[in-house]
Amino acid sequence: MVVATGILEIRIHESRSLKDKRGVLRSIIKRVQNKFSISIAEVGKMDHWKEGQIGFALVGSDVSYITARADGILAFIEDLCLADIVRSDIEIMSLSQKEAPYHQKLNRHDVEKI
Repeated sequence: MVVATGILEIRIHESRSLKDKRGVLRSIIKRVQNKFSISIAEVGKMDHWKEGQIGFALVGSDVSYITARADGILAFIEDLCLADIVRSDIEIMSLSQKEAPYHQKLNRHDVEKI
């Protein structure tokens, strides 16, 4: 079994209030859930109206499949053009009893905040 968890820090430039931010986050989360059928939720920066944090989790049987799927999720969110991904931390772990434990940390985005 392979498990991937990710935390995305995003910036919403068009947001003028917490209500605007929550609308954008709800839209991103629903679209990702509909396309990828994954667990995803707002997990942090709840009181910042231009910044947000989204967490997600994936489970599968192959490391390369899970890595490609995580990359696909990031690309999909970027293609929505609703928010910018400022930073992404994704951890992939293999929990198989037959193979040696596998752990990989991917930092796909690490943009300096403006």
